[in-house]
Amino acid sequence: MALATKLIVQNLGDYTYQAIQKHFKKTLKWEKTVKKDEDSEALHQMRVGMRRLRTVVSSFDFAVNLPKTVCDRNIGKIARKLGELRDLDVLKESIETNFQAGLTNQELKHLQKAFDVFDKQRETIALSVKEILKDTRYKLLKSSLNGWLEEPSYQESAKLPIELVLPDLLLPEVSKFLLHPGWLFNPSLDENNSIGKLSKFSHVNDSTNLKKEKNHKYLAGNNEVLHNLRKQSKRLRYQMELFVDFYDETYEGYVGDVKNIQDVLGEIHDFDVLEKWFIDIFGSEFTEKLPTFVNLLAEKRHELWQRWLPLQQRYMQADTRHKLHLAILHPIQEPYSQAELQEQTQHEKN
Repeated sequence: MALATKLIVQNLGDYTYQAIQKHFKKTLKWEKTVKKDEDSEALHQMRVGMRRLRTVVSSFDFAVNLPKTVCDRNIGKIARKLGELRDLDVLKESIETNFQAGLTNQELKHLQKAFDVFDKQRETIALSVKEILKDTRYKLLKSSLNGWLEEPSYQESAKLPIELVLPDLLLPEVSKFLLHPGWLFNPSLDENNSIGKLSKFSHVNDSTNLKKEKNHKYLAGNNEVLHNLRKQSKRLRYQMELFVDFYDETYEGYVGDVKNIQDVLGEIHDFDVLEKWFIDIFGSEFTEKLPTFVNLLAEKRHELWQRWLPLQQRYMQADTRHKLHLAILHPIQEPYSQAELQEQTQHEKN
């Protein structure tokens, strides 16, 4: 029956409880496998669980009374350590998938030196992950969350109907996303271009005229701007995904857009990290020892630039931003009637 697909949510407190419970359970599900370091997918899933839990805790701290140990700082420290190990795995996978097959025999020998360094670094970080999952900080986080889920405590704001406050929850994060300077990141715009001139943004950019080497150097030299926009995209995506049940397919389309932006910028950042990693290993001899790799890296960056430009152009249009705001302002799911709540409760008991 249709009700079985709906969430039992009456107010902000109900929804916060369900979100914390969901992501905490996901984190715990993968803990043992991560400790054994047996499956990279388990590491990825636990990292995502911690990140999403962190989003819920930081986004709804005004509605719940959580123990002091359940805070953004503690969750973030654990998530970052999981992320360090996951990022190394992604790094090696990227080399094997995007570069290894195209290298010469001599370059493959140099690559093996890089892999030896990788293995040593990964061993060290894997040990630190096991240690942090045995640490008092993590144990207190788990016990505190378990205790709160058994006896939750709320602030007055928790009584607010969820549909009433959705725009107020989402729009501040949307504003940070849309106002980010990363949207102005473009080598074909000179420094004198004003915000007003960006109304014709799609006509300014002709990606076919951008040389690959120019893109390669430009991306490599300004990576922190896009990396920061990627992080903001991730925060917005996680928050928007919390509420997809309350919106229609238009909203879901924007969630997909934000995910695409995060993915493209994430790949750009991965190549930035990859290049820095090789420079750390080989120093000034990097380009001489791995010339094919350097050329392939420029090719990959150019391909990512072609994927980034349409997204950048789309979100520099007033119409796109206006429709995103409208989509958020109009949730479609109506509050449950008491009869619906009773019927769904009875259905779950059966």
